Amino acid sequence: MSVALLGSAKSRGILASGSATRAALLRNAGLAFEQIAAPVDEGELKRSMKAEGADAAATAMALAELKARRVSEREPGALVIGADQMLVAGGTWFDKPADRAAARAQLLALAGTSHRLISAACVLLDGERLWGRHEHATLLMRPFGEAFVERYLDAAGMAALHSVGAYQLEGLGAQLFQRVDGDYFVVLGLPLLALLDFLRGRGIVPE
Repeated sequence: MSVALLGSAKSRGILASGSATRAALLRNAGLAFEQIAAPVDEGELKRSMKAEGADAAATAMALAELKARRVSEREPGALVIGADQMLVAGGTWFDKPADRAAARAQLLALAGTSHRLISAACVLLDGERLWGRHEHATLLMRPFGEAFVERYLDAAGMAALHSVGAYQLEGLGAQLFQRVDGDYFVVLGLPLLALLDFLRGRGIVPE
């Protein structure tokens, strides 16, 4: 049974993200919502915040809020969820790979090392921020070489380009890892348990 975000079938909840994975997490948790991808230049904001000395967590939260705000501005009365994720390894911020060559380079750079995934989410209503939270997980990739990466990319196909780090832990990407420390939902891109706790606490979804 699905539950509308505002506890009423007539209310509107919106996920300000084009991510199929985040949409599936919310839907599987029983939440009914619309999905509207926000027009945001993520690369420009990341460059600006890094130049200002902001850390990855602050940047992920800023991106999440900007996405939610862009949608909230044109969708009055809707509860809007914005979300973003950053991957940090050795001080480097990784982005979604643009093509197979970029995915190959990312995977080889991360092989045999640990990195952090930081997932941020916020909730806005009529432009007012009601809640925000970021959490992180630490992941250790097992050592592997170019031959394995080529086989992995052949099998993963375009899915390797849909997530930062060029992997999807819920699928074939599990083959890449030696250890994962942290919340599974955070790895997939959303601090889901904290978000659900907020929604229950505000009476937005029933207890």
